[in-house]
Amino acid sequence: MENKFNFIENRAEHISDIKDYLFRILANWKWFLFSILIALGIAYYFNISTEKIYGLQTTIAVKEQQNPLFSSGTNIAFNWGGVSDKVESIRKALISRTHNEKVVKELKFYIEYLKDGRFRTEDVYGKTNFVINLQPNQYQLLNTLIKIDFIDSNSFKLSVDFKGETSSNLINYKDETTEKLLIESKHFSQIFLIDEYINLPFLKAQIEIKDKSKSLIGQSFYIQLKTVSQATGKYQNVRANGLSGTSLIELSLTGSNKNRLVDYLNKTVEVLSEFELEQKTNYAYSTKEFIDAQFKNTSDSLKLIEDNIGKFKEQNSIYNLSAEAGEIFSQTLGLDKMQQQLADRIVYFENLENYIKTNSNYSKIPAPAIINIEDGSIAGMVGKLTELSIQKEKLSKEVTTNHPSLKLINDEIETARNVLLENLSSLKKVTNVGLANSVSRLNSYNYQLTKLPNKEQKLLNFQRKYSLTESNFVFLMQKRYEAEIAIAASVSDISVLDTAKDTGQDFILPRVSFNYVIALLLGTILPLFVIIAKEILDSKIYTADDIERISPIPILGVVGKNTAENNLAVFLKPKSTVSESFRALRSNIHFLFSRNTKDKCKTIIVTSSVSGEGKTFVSINLATVFALSGKKTILVGLDLRKPKIFGDFEIANKIGIVNYLIGEESKESIIQKTKIENLDVITSGPVPPNPSELLINSATEDLINSLKEEYEYIILDTPPIGLVSDALELVKYADSTVYIVRQGYSQKGMLKMINEKYRKQEISNISIVLNDFEVKSKYGYGYGYGYGYGYGKYSNGYHEVEDKSILRKLFKRQNKI
Repeated sequence: MENKFNFIENRAEHISDIKDYLFRILANWKWFLFSILIALGIAYYFNISTEKIYGLQTTIAVKEQQNPLFSSGTNIAFNWGGVSDKVESIRKALISRTHNEKVVKELKFYIEYLKDGRFRTEDVYGKTNFVINLQPNQYQLLNTLIKIDFIDSNSFKLSVDFKGETSSNLINYKDETTEKLLIESKHFSQIFLIDEYINLPFLKAQIEIKDKSKSLIGQSFYIQLKTVSQATGKYQNVRANGLSGTSLIELSLTGSNKNRLVDYLNKTVEVLSEFELEQKTNYAYSTKEFIDAQFKNTSDSLKLIEDNIGKFKEQNSIYNLSAEAGEIFSQTLGLDKMQQQLADRIVYFENLENYIKTNSNYSKIPAPAIINIEDGSIAGMVGKLTELSIQKEKLSKEVTTNHPSLKLINDEIETARNVLLENLSSLKKVTNVGLANSVSRLNSYNYQLTKLPNKEQKLLNFQRKYSLTESNFVFLMQKRYEAEIAIAASVSDISVLDTAKDTGQDFILPRVSFNYVIALLLGTILPLFVIIAKEILDSKIYTADDIERISPIPILGVVGKNTAENNLAVFLKPKSTVSESFRALRSNIHFLFSRNTKDKCKTIIVTSSVSGEGKTFVSINLATVFALSGKKTILVGLDLRKPKIFGDFEIANKIGIVNYLIGEESKESIIQKTKIENLDVITSGPVPPNPSELLINSATEDLINSLKEEYEYIILDTPPIGLVSDALELVKYADSTVYIVRQGYSQKGMLKMINEKYRKQEISNISIVLNDFEVKSKYGYGYGYGYGYGYGKYSNGYHEVEDKSILRKLFKRQNKI
């Protein structure tokens, strides 16, 4: 049960400590308020001064478009199909440097239109009623502001501040070469007419007004020219994100000018779409060129054969074939066409087989150009191999070569490759068999042809060659027609779903609300850290609980803050709380004395650790409260190094206990009356060179013994016990010792010495008084601190201190300020 009570008590104390700590933090609410207001002010300035950044986007679809009128056998742009990597290649192209340079050049975004703003020069592209047209193939001023002030509707002033530079760079945008220009004057200024050709060593251009109904009078702008690379660098942050599971790409760009963003996003799609269409039709153009060459050769051959047939018929007087020859002609003509088709297929199969055997990348297997592939299994297998190869390329960018998924897809590619090669081999054999049969049948007809008359044989051969050439001519004519349609009917694989447009989008940066939230957090956290650090590092005493934690010496009482004009608080304000606290001390002191000393004189020593803790104030008022209670009391100033008590009583300090101790004055001559009834005072007198030696003199003991015979209470105001040894020498005369600790001033470590002496019983009957106590929320409970201390400034007046340098004195003065 006892353990349970101890647990509850400890827990309650722990909760009390936490609660106290929170109160101590909340007591600094003014600092929190001040910090939050400053942080919010900074956030407000940041929000209004930071350049506004906008974000716009456009969405495009990427899908390989084929003319629906064409089949795989007739389409001149036929491909094997399979999953395309078009989306990824388009995405990469959109963020490439080369593509963005094209867009910058087309939009002339290397020309910047600027205007003075509240915090900076602002980009006003699209907001100006004029444009500057640079003359082509001329050198223009680079990276220097060119100011344009519109004087009236017909003229403007062009000025350039070269800022003391001796040379400047010029650029020719045609070939992007640069050269140096020597500057003769630091500032250039000249008036030009609107539309007038500006012919300067550093600028060759014209200013063109867009809408002459809108006035530019009195307005000022800046023009600045950048290199294409500099301008491109601003737009390579374009983001092209493929939407998962679709062929869509979302293109987004951020910047300070929405007009630039809109134009750039729409132009970048337009430029890429044109480029992709050009690349797409290159195959059709190349095929058409090949067909045109073959068509011309076939046309020439057909004309030559036709001429030869005419001459042969005329020379040999033979115009028609016999019935037998006609039959042979019709049979051999079909076999000739079949033989040519089968031979073309075998050549393509061999080329395809060779490509698959000699290459490891099957994403771009060559498709048939002008032959028909009737076997659908070949198209399916090639499509599957292409699809697997594209998947492998994508996966290789994401995983290592030893990854299981990559090994699996490699195995699938190898299997598909082997299956395709086996099918090609089988198809080649079948085709070769068909070709052999065709040749065999053609040979039998050729044998029958030898039985015909010689003239009829020659005419039949001429007509066979003519028919075969004519058939090839018609086929090539059809393919050329297909190629022309493919070129005319081809459309880009890129289509715009959602164009970039300024619809009044708000800026995305700075994030106003977010910045205010961050400011609020920092405004709260920073002072919290400072307060916590201060609390952790603070080693001063604030409450009676602090004293109880660090000292075994009992607490006699607490004295409030003095608000009187001098140290006579009890006399001047007898009804104040301070007076009541001294009356409480008087009552508590009675319990310190034994019954044997009840009717005897009581000697009370008042001391402290260091100067400034209020021992003189306590001594005076403690003596006063005893005197006012009717007790004959004397206050003796034994702080010989730093006399104080005489000023508050408005008495002189010319003679005092020092004069008595050295034998100059008698006891009666050094005792002075005060305006307080029953209270006499012995001041310290002049400061002696050897105060310690005087106090340990036997005369001190004689004086105290003599005073005990005349007074009921003797209050000894002694030096600080932590700085000099005088007080320790006087303790033997005391019936009770009052040790003064001042709230918010005394360091906890200062009690170490007196604690040690108390434990060793070198000092007995001692108690502590907490002086200058003020009840505040942050001092309401006990809490712990460190014990490190140093006396430093507290020793002033008790030890000799070397003179500080002027610099140190100045620094100290500034700190006080």
